[in-house]
Amino acid sequence: MRKILLFLLLAVGGLAQAQYVVNYKKVADTYFENRDYYAASTFYKKALRITGDSTQAILPYGKERKGTSEEKVIEDYEGSIYNLAESSRMYREFAEAEKYYAIAITFTNTRYRKALFYYAESLRANKKFNQAIEAFESFMSKNPNDILVKDARKEISSCKFAIEEMRFPRMVQVKKMPTNVNGLGSNYAPVNMNQNFYFTSSRPLNIAGKRDVVKTETGEVQVSTKANPFLNTLYTAKNELTANEISVKMMNLNLPKNMEVAAASFSPDGNTVYFTGWKEKSQYSIYTSKKNDDKWSEPQPVGLEVNSKDFNSLQPFVTRDGKFLIFASDRTGGYGKLDLWYCAIRSDGSLGQPVNLGPTINTEDDERAPYYNPVTKKLMFSTDGRIGLGGLDFFESDGDLISWSEPKNLGYPFNSSKDDLYFTAINAAGTRGYISSDRESSCCLEVFEVKKEFFSVDGLLTDCKTKLPMADAAVVFTNVEGTQKVVTGSDGKYHFQTDSKRPVKLLFAKENYFSITKNYLYEELAKADTMIYKDYCLSPFKLGIPIALDNVYYEFNSAELTDPSKNVLDNLIPIMEDNPEMEIELGSHTDNVGTDEYNLDLSNKRAQSCVDYLASKGIAASRMTSKGYGESTPIAPNEIGRGKRKKDNPDGRAKNRRTEFKVTKK
Repeated sequence: MRKILLFLLLAVGGLAQAQYVVNYKKVADTYFENRDYYAASTFYKKALRITGDSTQAILPYGKERKGTSEEKVIEDYEGSIYNLAESSRMYREFAEAEKYYAIAITFTNTRYRKALFYYAESLRANKKFNQAIEAFESFMSKNPNDILVKDARKEISSCKFAIEEMRFPRMVQVKKMPTNVNGLGSNYAPVNMNQNFYFTSSRPLNIAGKRDVVKTETGEVQVSTKANPFLNTLYTAKNELTANEISVKMMNLNLPKNMEVAAASFSPDGNTVYFTGWKEKSQYSIYTSKKNDDKWSEPQPVGLEVNSKDFNSLQPFVTRDGKFLIFASDRTGGYGKLDLWYCAIRSDGSLGQPVNLGPTINTEDDERAPYYNPVTKKLMFSTDGRIGLGGLDFFESDGDLISWSEPKNLGYPFNSSKDDLYFTAINAAGTRGYISSDRESSCCLEVFEVKKEFFSVDGLLTDCKTKLPMADAAVVFTNVEGTQKVVTGSDGKYHFQTDSKRPVKLLFAKENYFSITKNYLYEELAKADTMIYKDYCLSPFKLGIPIALDNVYYEFNSAELTDPSKNVLDNLIPIMEDNPEMEIELGSHTDNVGTDEYNLDLSNKRAQSCVDYLASKGIAASRMTSKGYGESTPIAPNEIGRGKRKKDNPDGRAKNRRTEFKVTKK
């Protein structure tokens, strides 16, 4: 690439002292073709006369050049703007990309029609989710047959997911590591081993001959600064990472010339390291090196079971027992681009045949950077093939290499609207660790420490009648993340943990008790710190045994419910809602005043009025029956005394004029 650049800029032989007029666009195009996007963007800005305090390109480009047609001027201008936007996006400077795509989407030339998609993508990366949704929808309507329409739909879903996530952030602390770790260039793929901290970096080195030099019209020397100016290699930090000054040095791996390495993982004893290695224009492969005393042997590629000149294998992870290697590869037999695979590590260090982790984990896009916790049985990895906040997101799945649960997005702020990958735990439970992310960077990955926190929902469940703790009751906790279930012990206590303060529903249930449901809204949870504690009780019932509804009254000689009676019936509504399979009978009784026929008819009408009222409140009529019993089943004497001493018993008749309900089906 440098030879091409020098050819464009320098005349042959003896002209070193001459003055040159640099064709900035031609220089930029050369960088762009060689995928040096940072340098390309620098020279496109020069070609377009965009300075540090200006975001406006000057039109037309090259107007001062003689013999240039107006059409060529417009073509060069539009091509430079579009390539500047593309260059900014490719080195992940989305704020810049958004500005120049915003210009490119106004071009009428169809060669720039994808600018609208990438403009929307840049808006999403810059957390402008609602604007991004509008731009993606506009792209789909204008380009219904474009191959990117499918990606646009996924991006819209991701934007909506991100909006919801940022409304209810997870309880995660994210802290950037000190500048000694996060120096210039990219810094990523952290790992702890034997109290040492290892990571990958492309930080600049004092190596001569690494700068591209051009001359401007005034003869000043310009040096192109690249996003990743030098080779990726492995570093280690010896001092405590909480110290103000962290001693960082390059890991002495005795690497071949011009070989780049990244993403280390160690055997359990720390004496064998696996990592990704590559050279320019070669495939990514996995290498290994062994430690003797304090020196590492020359890296060797692992076997052909993993590596091949026909595909990439990268980002190795060794399980804690040293028996398996999990890695990313685009080898044949996968489900998409990069898939996650694993193979056995034999006792002699050789590798078994790779096995794909399967379609539950892998998508048609990229899966990267696996981390498996043998204590929690959780696999953490990054992918851009699922609904997320944008770019690569962390997902987590429970499993054992053979079968896996559906992966769950770890949400905001564990994930960001940019790229998030390379998790490593620093405690057994995996609640503390390090990640890599470009969330705070204009171009490059940086290392962050993360700490998960949890919100607890606790309480005591008792029998409403006996007031004693209730054992063997099911308590179900539900929020948008899913469902957890516990069965109470003899102490009647329940306990749940969640990583966000999203709205929660609790269901309490036990055989021969009315179930209850309690909802906690976000506002209630937000007022609490790290825990909410509430006690509840369940009321018993027996199938077919009536339960009196006290104080249900009617207008005199009428079936019309009084307002206070309606308030009593309202208490049945949550019982019916919390027990959706339950069916009941509403029964009405009278005293002995009046004829049997009259009392039976009146009680039927009164029972039906109760059913009608509850139906008007949304309880399905099919779950309720009504029955009038008249004066046939008194629970107290209507009269007291005998013979001539017999007299009216107002208290008894009042008890007999009652409304009851009984459960006919649970």
